[in-house]
Order: sequence, then structure tokens, then C-alpha cells
Amino acid sequence: MKTKLLVSAAALALSAGGSVAQDLKYPVGEGAFNWDSYKAYDEATNLEGQTLTIFGPWRGEDQVLVESMLAYFEAASGVDVNYSSSEGYEQQIIIDAEAGSPPDVAVLPQPGLIADLAAKGFIQPLGDETKQWLTDNYGAGASWAALGTYKGKDGAEALFAFPYKADVKSLVWYSPENFEDAGYAVPTTMEELKALTDKIVADGGTPWCIGLGSGGATGWPATDWVEDMMLRTQSPEVYDQWVTNALPFNSPEVLGAIEEFGWFAKNDAYVQGGAAAVASTDFRDSPKGLFASPPGCYMHRQASFIPSFFPEGTELGTDADFFYFPAYAEKDLGQPVLGAGTLAFIMKDSDAARAFIEFLKTPIAHEVWMSQTGFVTPHKGVNVDLYGSAALKKQGEILANATTFRFDGSDLMPGAVGAGSFWTAMVDYVGGKSAQEVADAVQASWPK
Repeated sequence: MKTKLLVSAAALALSAGGSVAQDLKYPVGEGAFNWDSYKAYDEATNLEGQTLTIFGPWRGEDQVLVESMLAYFEAASGVDVNYSSSEGYEQQIIIDAEAGSPPDVAVLPQPGLIADLAAKGFIQPLGDETKQWLTDNYGAGASWAALGTYKGKDGAEALFAFPYKADVKSLVWYSPENFEDAGYAVPTTMEELKALTDKIVADGGTPWCIGLGSGGATGWPATDWVEDMMLRTQSPEVYDQWVTNALPFNSPEVLGAIEEFGWFAKNDAYVQGGAAAVASTDFRDSPKGLFASPPGCYMHRQASFIPSFFPEGTELGTDADFFYFPAYAEKDLGQPVLGAGTLAFIMKDSDAARAFIEFLKTPIAHEVWMSQTGFVTPHKGVNVDLYGSAALKKQGEILANATTFRFDGSDLMPGAVGAGSFWTAMVDYVGGKSAQEVADAVQASWPK
């Protein structure tokens, strides 16, 4: 791969596996990157001549971004990295593992798939020291350590995967101008959010835009709502029991979370187009009401990717912004965050593979990518001022300040549920069925 970064002639000289990496300083402009930690890693690591194959999900522009980070690893370690990906990377990694030709290191966004690979003995444990490092150095660190912990072939639990690069889902998007014009303040608790919802209606407006349409995947946006509400009404431990079905889907705790979503989505006065429009509105079109004049709605709960579907020319921070989807003050469950992310794991053990996992602990491994675009991290040691945009910086701070992080629940459930009956149930629910009816149907569909 050997990505070369264009920098000034005055680039900082760093010893890198016996050579001097005078062509590496920073990827974009200047800033207070954590060079001391990089230099310490560089001085402690000399693997000149070793090679490392890494297989991951990033392609196109994202591949350029990940390779800019890998260039720093190469320079500091002396390892020659070969990164690759494929369109069907989830299937490819299974094929390669079963054929005995896996990459040295793989990166995937599916904890359930990684857990299956670990149970079959295809992945090497990362060790208790790394598990403790995650607990101590990531926001909601115990949550991230647990996310990468699975049962191995021997049935013993161990840390098998290192979380790197995250996505935030617990966000509410709004127009600052619309809020200012109406005199609304950003709510900081769920109680305030519900009061604002009622206030907007009393003022003659519509509080929410909600759309569940997504072709064959229609219904999935509602699963994120329910997952967020589980984290705001129940403990993280109950959430964990739910996604494994140790807590049945039709338990009172889950019914309560579904009905919390229904409080917003099944009230004609609360949703643009009324409750009947929720299932038929495409999720890509649903935020458009934020930008109408007069506003078609004032708020839209959706993950960090949704600006891709905002009107062309929308300026984040000015035309549109977001706030943390707040927790209940009265329930004392901290600041839970729902999201997703990718995890790196070792399939063929070597000094180079172990050195790469150690490199992911350095702030530089995060700062190189975060200073460009499309990257947020829960790493508490990074300089948040290096984020490529104010929006990314704010998402990074939400992650770093979280008391609990939980992965998208539907992605952790069996495919027949998380990408099937759960979706359908949410469409049926907004269509008029009760929470009990739809939850019973999902429970009946759970693989025995």
C-alpha cells in the first residue's frame, strides 16, 4: 500500500523501524496532534521487513482515509501493510476463514459475526491488558470492552476484538433558525423533550418528522427508536438480555420501550402528515420538513449519516444542527448512547498483528482520520479540536462523555429478527396494532 502523505519540507523527523519518516507529519493542515505518544510507540517498535494483511469494510474514499492512518503505522513500526476489501466482505471473511486463508487482521462492523468466528476458533484473544486499556481509555469504556468480548472455542470469555471508529445514533436534528424564531431551547432531558413536543403543538406547529420507509428494509428506523428507549427506560444489563432473548421480546420492559416510541409516532398532532404517514414516508425524505417554510416539523431523530439526505447546500451548524437524544432525569440511567462501529481482530497471530492492535491505542491512530472526515472515536486521549468539522467534534464529545454505549440492538439479534420480524412489527405497530400484539409476533419468530 505505502500511502504517501504530502507534507511540508519541515516535517518532523521520527525514527520509524530504523528509518527516518521525514515525509510524515500531519494529514491536513497543522494542529496539536499527539506526537509524543507516536514517537514513544515508534521508538518501542521495530518490525522492519515484516508484512501484515488487513481486510476491512472500507472502500472508495473510505479506503483512502484508512490508508492514510495505516501509513503512520507503517512508518512507526516498519511493517509493510497490504489493505484490501470487497463488496461482500461479510461473506468473504467467512469463506477465507473456513478455507484456512484468512487475513492477519480483519475489521468488521458486525459483532455478532465476529462472535461466531471467535466461537469457531478463528480469532486470537487480545488479552486482559487490552481489555483493561479499553475500560480505562474509552468513554463508557466498560461498554466498549464488553462489545469485543465473546466466548472462544473453549467456551471461555475473552476480549477478541478492538473497537475502532464509531457511529452515533442517539441524535435529534433540528434547524437552529427555526428554534430561535419560535423561542425554543434545546432540551437536555427526556422530560424537557416531551414538554417541548407539547409546546410546539400548542403553538400550532408539528414537532416531529418520522419516516420508516426503506424499500425491503422498511421499518428499521423505528428499531433505533425502540433501542434508544430501552436504554432510557431500562438498565444496560436489561438491554443486553433483550438482544439475546434472555429477556423475551414480549416482556413488559420491551413493551414499555415500544410504547415510548409510540408516544411520539402514533399521535397525529406530533408527526408531519399524521401517524398514518409514518410507515409510508421514506426515511430519506423524512427530514425535509425541517427545511420547509413554514417548518413542516421541528425535530428528526436519526443517526449521524442523515445529513447525506439534507437539501443540497445545507450547512451543518447553521442550517441544521443536532443535540443528544436525552435521557430521563428521573430514571437516573446516566447518559446512554446508541450507536455502531467497527472492530479489529487478529486471525493470524504475529508480532506485526499485535503491534497493529497496540497502534490503535495511540491517539495518532485516531487523530489522523478524525482530522479529515467521517470519523468519530470514544478515545478520551485524542485532541478533539482536531476533528474535521464541528459536527464530528460534537459527536465525538457525546461518545467520550457517555456513561453507557450499546451497539444497535437489531444488528445483534438473529437476522430473521433484527433484519426481519422486528422491522415488520414496527410497521404494524404504527399501523394500529398494539405493542403487545407486535411483540408477541417478534417473540414467536425468534429462532429456537
